[in-house]
Amino acid sequence: MKNQRPTIPRGTRDFGPAEMAKRNFIFSTIKTVFQKFGYQPLETPGMENLSVLMGKYGHEGDQLLFKILNSGDFLKAMSTKDLKDGYRHTLRKVSEKGLRYDLTVPFARYVAMNHHKLVFPFKRYQIQPVWRADRPQKGRYREFYQCDADVVGTRSMINEAEIVWMIYEIFCNLGIEGYTIKINHRKILEALSVLAGGEGKENAFYIAIDKLEKTGKEKVVLELTDGGFDKKKIDKVFQLLEMKGDNRKKIIRLKKQFHSMESGKLGLLEIEETFSHVQDSEINIPNLRFDLSLARGLSYYTGSIFEVTMDDGSIGSLGGGGRYDDLTGYYGVSDIPGVGISFGVDRIYDVMEKRDLFPNQTTTSTMVLMTTLDHEAVPYSLPLLAMLRSQGIKAEIYPDVVKIKKQLNYADRKGIPYAIIIGSEERETGKLTLKSMHTGKQESLDIEAIIDKIKNQMND
Repeated sequence: MKNQRPTIPRGTRDFGPAEMAKRNFIFSTIKTVFQKFGYQPLETPGMENLSVLMGKYGHEGDQLLFKILNSGDFLKAMSTKDLKDGYRHTLRKVSEKGLRYDLTVPFARYVAMNHHKLVFPFKRYQIQPVWRADRPQKGRYREFYQCDADVVGTRSMINEAEIVWMIYEIFCNLGIEGYTIKINHRKILEALSVLAGGEGKENAFYIAIDKLEKTGKEKVVLELTDGGFDKKKIDKVFQLLEMKGDNRKKIIRLKKQFHSMESGKLGLLEIEETFSHVQDSEINIPNLRFDLSLARGLSYYTGSIFEVTMDDGSIGSLGGGGRYDDLTGYYGVSDIPGVGISFGVDRIYDVMEKRDLFPNQTTTSTMVLMTTLDHEAVPYSLPLLAMLRSQGIKAEIYPDVVKIKKQLNYADRKGIPYAIIIGSEERETGKLTLKSMHTGKQESLDIEAIIDKIKNQMND
């Protein structure tokens, strides 16, 4: 059998050194802001027991979980009856574990297992890959990284305000403009569901509204009417969903609409408090919008919900999150409320790449290449190489003594800005030849002057 050309699964990607340098710039920027706001690092396993994952993301989310087959002869315990009973019954016998769908549910599991030794409020950040058995398309992958920050053990709306501040600071530091921070509240959506004639069918309402941007109003209305919602009442609710005006005007109108609805009034109260805290910070965030059509389909949200989208609609959500007041209750530990935000690095990367927002130095893995003209130059070069590195300068030596053209070509192809050339003359005088790979200009300098020059370049 002939060797087949290797491939990777659809919805996954390789990242070479240049791409990784840019991704690490995003990771570092986000991590710095998380740490600035007092969040601590955490990691959890890539796989979890299905009992931890199932039932936390709604029916559609459960369908997108990657299940892992049990080791060994996993069909041994199966019978014809099991197959006839359907995939849910079969699944329990062939799979006990799955790849994590997000970072929030594993975090809740961690808190439930370790709550007796945590200091509350507990703030953690987590940067790891997640997997979803989704249909790959532009901006949607089966394997992708999330950067999460969550705080648990407090119901204060200050945490919601801090999420808004973190989003704003992260996007400022990444240089991304033309985006909107959307905020809504599950209690407000719950009230809208009741107004649409769907009391007791709130989850169906959330799931349908969450598809509004993707499938359009007509299909969402059809899904709701098929689900038992009242058509005339749905039309009235859409008048609210499509309401124009600033955040304050929307709140005033909804207060009149929700005057006798406790869930709606509570949601509005918490949204108002969040806006008040953001305003009190004296940080001007003009792109914060109260968006009644924001639903976020995950079933564990109970309060405020967030989403970050590009204004030009060129890509899906760049980040999202919300409040979950009893996610740990699934694991036997109740009354540990939490709220968090998650950023999708892959989509942020795509936006920054398209707009050429990455700093030039991001892709520079090496600042200077040490080249040698003869074998005697090798032992002379090594202590100089060590000096460069001791000063925090990324430096490497070409490992073989070959023609200088080949060595300089290596530096050029790797985007290394400087090359140091060492031959017999350099060894005799102690003056090294520093070549700029961008301009071709050469200077004769001692190692101290070279270090100063490159460090100044790094600081510019």
